[in-house]
Amino acid sequence: MVTLYKNFNIKKIHKESIILIGNFDGAHKGHQKLFRLAKLYKKKYNLKIGVINFEPMPKMFFNKSLKNFRLSNISQKLNLLNSLGVDFIVTKKFDKIFSKIKSINFIKNILYQKLNARFVFVSNNFRFGNKREGDVRLLIKHEENYNYKVVKPKPFLHRKKIVSSSLIRNLLEKGFLEKANKLLSRKWSIDGIVQKGRRLGKKIGFPTCNIDIKDYVLAKPGVYAVKVLRKNNPKFIKGIANLGYRPTFNQKKILLEVHLFNFSGNLYNKYLSVEFLKFIRKEKKFKNINQLRSQIKTDLYIAKKIK
Repeated sequence: MVTLYKNFNIKKIHKESIILIGNFDGAHKGHQKLFRLAKLYKKKYNLKIGVINFEPMPKMFFNKSLKNFRLSNISQKLNLLNSLGVDFIVTKKFDKIFSKIKSINFIKNILYQKLNARFVFVSNNFRFGNKREGDVRLLIKHEENYNYKVVKPKPFLHRKKIVSSSLIRNLLEKGFLEKANKLLSRKWSIDGIVQKGRRLGKKIGFPTCNIDIKDYVLAKPGVYAVKVLRKNNPKFIKGIANLGYRPTFNQKKILLEVHLFNFSGNLYNKYLSVEFLKFIRKEKKFKNINQLRSQIKTDLYIAKKIK
């Protein structure tokens, strides 16, 4: 089982390890390649694998207007990293004080004194320290001084494009869900707690679970075929979801509404994981409720056929 830390005061058993630094948002195929290589080093040198990541993500910390950005929430990311064979994870709070640490002090005080890292895995565009002054060249420059070795694997390419969290966000925003799922090597999902809404779905004959997407990336607004997993229940329930602004009802807040097939029960305040299987159609404003109801029936017919 992975050990979780909120700071760099790690146990002795985790010192002198392989350290991977990054956001690892989505833990996609590019990240998976990195961890496969780390596991080869683990086997060869008999070392532990540790991850350093930051909350909030630095890009979101510096850009307060960046609301919908994440591919995975914190809990999802920790579970995904655990599945990739990590021994420990340091999730450091990224705040104003930490953001001002000089890059050389990050190397000396954290990588060397706190972690005593043996190998440091980073991407070619990795930047760190006050005003992003540190880069891979600086890390390499100080390898001998601080007794570590930098490993910068070649990026994972798909059709000559570097697979990155940014690429996957872009695919989701444009409605290319299946391409995004392929690069994630799983179904993209949103986890959240069911909230009480205005019961508009129930009034027109299609009750829904309403979930606030918080800071998840906003995939293309529209209707999706989904599978839903309840906490501590391994059985999936198929359904259909609307992600967006509900223009027919003149709503302005982004919401995920999920209608479950062949299910009855109260799910208020329950934690659900909604897996997105297929994009069915974009969001549309209907002239009246009857038009909307008719379209929903068509959407349901399509969604029920999707496995």
